[in-house]
Amino acid sequence: MRLSLVTIFPDWFSGAFADGMIRVAVEKQKLQVDVVNLRDFTDDPHRTVDDSPFGGGPGMVMKIEPIDRALASLNVGEKSARPAGTRVLLTSPQGRRFDQRTAIEWAALDHLVIVCGRYKGVDERVAERFIDEEFSIGDFVLSGGEPAALVVTDALARLQPDVVGRFDSVESDSFHSGLLDCAYWTRPADYKGWSVPEVLMSGHHANIERARREEALRRTFDRRPDLLATADLTSADRKFLRTLERERAQERPAEQ
Repeated sequence: MRLSLVTIFPDWFSGAFADGMIRVAVEKQKLQVDVVNLRDFTDDPHRTVDDSPFGGGPGMVMKIEPIDRALASLNVGEKSARPAGTRVLLTSPQGRRFDQRTAIEWAALDHLVIVCGRYKGVDERVAERFIDEEFSIGDFVLSGGEPAALVVTDALARLQPDVVGRFDSVESDSFHSGLLDCAYWTRPADYKGWSVPEVLMSGHHANIERARREEALRRTFDRRPDLLATADLTSADRKFLRTLERERAQERPAEQ
C-alpha cells in the first residue's frame, strides 16, 4: 500500500515514522509513505500556501493552486481521471468520524492520499474537485491535520499483512469486531491477594473464549452501548446482553 501525506510541515512526521508499527510496515515493504511538502508547489518567493477569505473575516484559507499541483505530481488529479484503488482524503472537522471499520476499508486500497488541512480550511474548490472524502478523528480542534493523518497512518500500518506478529492479535482489538476488547491479565496469577479469574487458567479453550466474549460485551454495554447497534452479534451474544439489561435494571434505584 502507498500512503501520501500532503502537508506544509513535512518534518513533523519524521520522529513518529522512525518507531513502532509504521517503521515495521515500511521496513517490510508493506507500506510506502511519501511526505509531500505543499510549499514545493508554490511559485512566489515566500512559498505562500494561504490567503485571506473572499468576503472578509478572520483567519486564512489554504489556496487551491499548490494543492492542485501537489496532487498532480502524485498522479491523483481530478476525481474523474483518478486511477482505480486510489482515494484522496482531506482532514476536516466536517468529515465523517474515522473508526476501525474505516481503517479496514482504507487499508485495502492501493494508494491513499491525505491532504492535511490547516488554518480556516481549504478553498472549497479543492473539496469539490479533488477530494473523495473528508474525515475527522474527533469533535475537537487541532492546529492542523497532521496529527489526524498520523493517526490514520498508524492504524493502516498495523493492518498490512505480516506487520503485526500475529494477526489474530489485531482481530481481537477493540472496535475491530465492533466491540470493545475484553480485559487481560498476565503473571503472577495472584498479586497481593488480587487473583486472575479462574476460567482463564482452566485450559478449557471454549470456556475461555466465551468468557472473553462476554467480558467484551459487558464492557461495550457499560462503556460504549452505541457500538452494539452495528456490532456483529450472535444469538448467544444477544441472550447475554438481555441478561445484562435485566441485571442493570435491578441495580437502578427505584424511582421515588
